Amino acid sequence: MNKKIIYLALGAMLLALCVPVEAQQAGKVPRVGFLSAGRGPSAFPFEAFRDGLRELGYEEGQNIVFERRSAEGKIDSYPTLAAELIQFKVDVIVAVGTPAATAAKRATSTIPIIIMGVADPVGTGLVASLARPGGNITGLSNLGVDLSGKRLELLKEAVPKLARVALVWDLEDKGMTLITNQVQAAAPPLGVKVELFGVRDPGDFAGVFAKITQSRPDALFTVNNRLIIAHRTQILEFAIKSKIPAMFTDGVAVESGALMAYGPDRAEVVRRAAVIVDKILKGTKPADIPVEQPMKFELVINLKTAKQIGLTIPPNLLARADKVIK
Repeated sequence: MNKKIIYLALGAMLLALCVPVEAQQAGKVPRVGFLSAGRGPSAFPFEAFRDGLRELGYEEGQNIVFERRSAEGKIDSYPTLAAELIQFKVDVIVAVGTPAATAAKRATSTIPIIIMGVADPVGTGLVASLARPGGNITGLSNLGVDLSGKRLELLKEAVPKLARVALVWDLEDKGMTLITNQVQAAAPPLGVKVELFGVRDPGDFAGVFAKITQSRPDALFTVNNRLIIAHRTQILEFAIKSKIPAMFTDGVAVESGALMAYGPDRAEVVRRAAVIVDKILKGTKPADIPVEQPMKFELVINLKTAKQIGLTIPPNLLARADKVIK
């Protein structure tokens, strides 16, 4: 009887020692780091992303923690912000935009990185290939390079007499350079000439606007990145005041006053990003997850802006729009 009591006591002690370890493992709350250009929905629809993870069973503050870092348009701050996320021992980093993704890649080769808003992940050297990304990076490409020609075509439809386009781009963004090259290649067959107006920092916009005013182009074309997003309002106010049709890459810009935009369906992109985060947190290696390309796209047109700048949108183009703002 004494031996039995001793065995039961020993068993109870072993169980007591094991339970805290198991509880600690089961109770480990994953940390997801974010590195983006800004905090507003135009930079990254965080609320939609959080909702996507909630649908997958994650609740902020209970079984997941978010660490958000924003460059606020300052490209030099990305390395420091990426280092901060690593110090917080995040389990995965979501990097939005080419500069953010590049900084994250340079900061760590072990923490999984999910890229978003990158025009050409292969061309910018972030991954080896879309099907086999390799390393610690995967995510979603926004097809920014491939869609550039299509955007120019749509702009030509909206402005049939289009002959000269002012392209505002960030000289420090490698992804923007690839897009700029693609726009220039797509222009000649459409009978369009592209005039480049590069910016590096906020102080460059006033000079660029003055040059565009002197040039008097038929339309303005630009692509989202940290600098463009941070100064979107300024760009749109200039375009409307100058009565220049402006083509952007997402519907948020059109809601803010751009004439039109064509790009991936943001809701779908965010949902897919949440699914990839879930896979990685459950143990799948980034190298085993192909970089996804968007499957759904949306054309958004602002009729109010069209009226302000004195432009009539052709009915056949208007009929193809996924969303029309009146």
